[in-house]
Amino acid sequence: MAVSLREYRAKIKSVESTKKITRAMELIAASRIIKAQQRANAAAPYARELTRAVSAVATYSNVDHVLTTEPEQADRAAVLVITSDRGLAGAYSSSVLREAEGLVEKLKAEGKQVDLYVSGRKGEAFYRFRGRSIVKSWTGHSDQPTYEVAKELGQGLIAAFLSGAAEGARGGSAEQLSDAFPGVDEVHLVYTRFRSMLVQQPTAVRLLPLEVVEGVEAPAEDEVLPLYDFEPSAEAVLDALLPQYVQSRIWYALLQAAASELAARQKAMKSATDNAQELIKKYTRIANQARQAGITQEISEIVGGVNALADAQAGND
Repeated sequence: MAVSLREYRAKIKSVESTKKITRAMELIAASRIIKAQQRANAAAPYARELTRAVSAVATYSNVDHVLTTEPEQADRAAVLVITSDRGLAGAYSSSVLREAEGLVEKLKAEGKQVDLYVSGRKGEAFYRFRGRSIVKSWTGHSDQPTYEVAKELGQGLIAAFLSGAAEGARGGSAEQLSDAFPGVDEVHLVYTRFRSMLVQQPTAVRLLPLEVVEGVEAPAEDEVLPLYDFEPSAEAVLDALLPQYVQSRIWYALLQAAASELAARQKAMKSATDNAQELIKKYTRIANQARQAGITQEISEIVGGVNALADAQAGND
């Protein structure tokens, strides 16, 4: 019984050490999530105004830009999946990977070949383990993304789309193309949208050909439409705005994913800390029962020994 008691005490000590680690990780995630939310909220007005500018140009000009032109036949699609670099975040990465797998199956059912682009070590490990080829991966920034990373992601995906546009004879400058990215006809983005501390929603959107998220409402019949002048030209304005629009959407998705990751990690670590506390209570209760059983057994042995000595002395008398 003494050996069993030592084992339970060792288990309690081990669980207490784990509890300290999970508690520390919970506090770190809680301290960082406020800043992550502030960064996401700060980026929202820029993304909204840029969307309105793109909407105005797309609505009030008759320019067919390569980034907004639908291909006659889409045979190949690129999918950018944003996951985390580290684990211990509950079902955060698995949820977005499940959403990505659903999108990939849908695209394959439409007869399209899928090229995978991955942000985060968890997504990279997921596809590498399953023998799935990855065109390009970016790691080391999931919880604290920078705009430079979003710009690199956007430039790579735009280069792949322009390459596909050139192959499909839809235009595009040869200087803008990159041999590192195979040409595609569509670009999709899968990330986790931060709804609240309790709700993080995996989301899949199409980036290219461009789908303006916030469109301009149709005017009334008696309303006079405003006249827009584009300098130096509508084509030049679109050439400048559309890449920035794609990059801003990726940047906003990275910020949303970072806030979602920290919220998921805080929730997972709090659950782990609570479970560790319950486990400590359980082991403490079992250890006390084992200690009490050992004491009772020792008392019984002492009483039995005393009775045996008394019986022996009575027999001698």
